[in-house]
Amino acid sequence: MPVLNPSCGCATPRRGFLSGLLALGASAVLPGCTSTGSTAPAATSKRIDTHHHLFSPAYVAELAKVNQAPPIVRNWSLARTIGDMDKAGIATSILSVTTPQVGVFEAASAIRIARESNEWTAKVGKDYPGRFGSFAMLPMHNMDAALKELEYAMDVLKADGIGLLTSYGDKWLGHPSFAPVMDELNRRKAILYTHPTSANCCNNLLADVPPTVIEFGTDTTRTITDIVFSGTAARCPDVKFIFSHAGGTLPFITERLIKMPVLDPKLVARVPNGVLHELKRFYYDTAWAAHPGALASLTKLVDVSQILLGSDYPYRTGEDNVKGLYEYGFSGADLRAIERGNAVRLMPKWNT
Repeated sequence: MPVLNPSCGCATPRRGFLSGLLALGASAVLPGCTSTGSTAPAATSKRIDTHHHLFSPAYVAELAKVNQAPPIVRNWSLARTIGDMDKAGIATSILSVTTPQVGVFEAASAIRIARESNEWTAKVGKDYPGRFGSFAMLPMHNMDAALKELEYAMDVLKADGIGLLTSYGDKWLGHPSFAPVMDELNRRKAILYTHPTSANCCNNLLADVPPTVIEFGTDTTRTITDIVFSGTAARCPDVKFIFSHAGGTLPFITERLIKMPVLDPKLVARVPNGVLHELKRFYYDTAWAAHPGALASLTKLVDVSQILLGSDYPYRTGEDNVKGLYEYGFSGADLRAIERGNAVRLMPKWNT
């Protein structure tokens, strides 16, 4: 039985309600239960959104040249972003560029466009103190250029981490060609946020079904698998990996991954700490996953300490995600961890 709030006619699952209410305090407002009748959650919890996209004007212009700027990209604005954050009680969003990033441009242009976008994002952070961080993108066409941009983004622009796609062409992030970037991130003990895309192998497989529906989750799972079984995860224990959308299909096939070294002994040396050790230390965001199916399986795989709030704005709203988390029935302590505490532990500068 849900617990009803007669003042607004909304419901929240009984599991975790009382503990959450006590933890949040009497002034806390659940989504859909504001005094004004709005569906907006309380704006006092200082949530941190780790999966929030932006599109600089110059980047949109470049995408338009190659027919990669649909209306949702062209219509993005800072005003709309801030409006969505405010409605959802999100104090800070860590901005990143979604697919295709600079993968659709030739190498020289990719280097220039990545730099321009990273600098513009850093300026947004300065113009709106406390509201925006960033995961900088890299021109992965060339490792020397990628390493130079990584250094500039982290040391000069003070990015919170690096944001890569799950694959480039038909290479996933455990591929040896990407090892220099992985090793540098490990040296820096840096955050690597990843966003799915569709690999060359897997476009237009089903008529009328875009790659976002199936391939994005699958590509996330494939890159996690590649990172683990290439030995990258064990070699780079200090990289703080963040995977989008609750890890894609990962929670459902974990048993298969655990069995791989048993069935193929040559893999044992690549996962000296065990498969599950690596999967449990990764972080996973809640974008497009704030529903019982995904959350139930994810929370069986990892502790709440490894789960981060992610909206995927502008493709979903912050309110969508917050509402889904509350309706799932997390305790107040777990909600505080997912919505803010875990992100602050990863990025202490936002503990303000």
